[in-house]
Amino acid sequence: FVDENTLIKAIVFGGQEITYQAWNGIDAETLKNDRTFNPSGLYTDADGNVKFYDNEVDNYKQDHYQLHWNERFNNNWSTHLGLNYTFGRGFFEQYKEDQDFSNYGLEEITIGGETINTTDLIRRRWLDNDFYVVVANANYKNNKLDLSFGGSYSSYDGNHFGEIIWAQYASNSQIRDRYYDGNSKKKDLSTFSKATYKMNNKISLYGDLQMRFVDYKTSGLTSDRVNLLIDENYSFFNPKAGITYTLNDKSNLYFSYARANREPSRGDFKSNPNIKPEQLNDFELGWRHTKDKFRINANAYYMLYNEQLVLTGAIDDVGTPIRANSGDSYRLGLEIDAALQISSKFAIQPNFTISSNKNKSTYSQIDGDLVSHGKTNIAFSPNFIAANVLVFQPKENFQVSLLSKYVGEQFMGNTDSGVSKLDRYFVNDLNIIYEITTNSIFKSIVFSGLINNIFNKKYVSNGYYFTYDDTWSVPEQTTTIEGAGYYPQATTNFLLGVTLQF
Repeated sequence: FVDENTLIKAIVFGGQEITYQAWNGIDAETLKNDRTFNPSGLYTDADGNVKFYDNEVDNYKQDHYQLHWNERFNNNWSTHLGLNYTFGRGFFEQYKEDQDFSNYGLEEITIGGETINTTDLIRRRWLDNDFYVVVANANYKNNKLDLSFGGSYSSYDGNHFGEIIWAQYASNSQIRDRYYDGNSKKKDLSTFSKATYKMNNKISLYGDLQMRFVDYKTSGLTSDRVNLLIDENYSFFNPKAGITYTLNDKSNLYFSYARANREPSRGDFKSNPNIKPEQLNDFELGWRHTKDKFRINANAYYMLYNEQLVLTGAIDDVGTPIRANSGDSYRLGLEIDAALQISSKFAIQPNFTISSNKNKSTYSQIDGDLVSHGKTNIAFSPNFIAANVLVFQPKENFQVSLLSKYVGEQFMGNTDSGVSKLDRYFVNDLNIIYEITTNSIFKSIVFSGLINNIFNKKYVSNGYYFTYDDTWSVPEQTTTIEGAGYYPQATTNFLLGVTLQF
């Protein structure tokens, strides 16, 4: 519904994805010799034949229902109300060999005088969740003041459970018995007020105050059949403030400060029930300049963290990255992005970030002893990233773009171990767009083609790092073993598309 001052719209959409699992990655030897190999679903049958289970898939559906109401009362005042409900449900399915009965709540059985306590089985791990959101805000604007205030409330209710849908030896189980069943509830209430005030032609001020109240409760068993009983309440105050100084009609300077807090997730609590929330103090100083066919933005930042939730490099049994608190840490860097119209047909859009990302003091257990590593690099935080888009547009309806990206070397862990290092990489994509304007039911038809990795580069952008203690090879001696897994990226591939505009 639309009139001069009112816009009310309802949106309904949803989708389903079914994808074969690929979160196990591969080791360094396989990366070298068979980089497209995927071990997910691999098993050995009773005759010793190596096979792959054909339904080792992730199957998830999600439906969204939204209602938005925008109202303008006059030239100064307007409001917005948004309602959202999301229904998600799905599972991933796995063939697992030689599983202990005790891990599934099964009882030992005896067949022909032989005690059996392991079995091959097929399991499904389910997620069934409901998510509700209400957002409301009011806005006031005049020549000097732009003010917004409002709040939001969300409620998440998720059930996590596992089923055995087939077993070589079913023991006391029935089909789709739940061998674990857990629930997570999260409620999030926030209020905010933010304003931008133009003091004069040179100076404008910005302020933003937010309060968040988070209530988190879990009950029942995890997939490892461990009780996960979390009852946490967080109150966060997140202020922001900034000032912009206009040098002339082409340039301005700005400085800002922001505090942000972030609570742990259910996965974080699974790894460590005593994990703490993260707090960030962010200072930024920047310069913006625009002149004719040239634009440049430069931003320097210093981000001070207390108990940052950093990636450890490790993953759980379904490929989810594991995080941990890092004590005191920081990210210091400079970001620059620019755009230059070289001619009527050519343009470039370069950007880069140079940074230092450090844990101030890192400890780990090595060979049974607590070892200090001192200041170390934060996991998955390369010190240099650069990108560029080169655009060639010979005609208004035809465009070719070369997209280039460089990522420097990085560590997958927080101890600067050489085993955890990912090499730098440089990749290029080619994007082609051609538009046809028609007088039919379509206003235009846009054909697009994207060729990824046009130079067929073999590279790895992600992976995982782990350690474990060997206490059995040598009696009364602990030896820490390091390892890594890799997710190799695709070589040259392409995507074609057609967009119809009514």
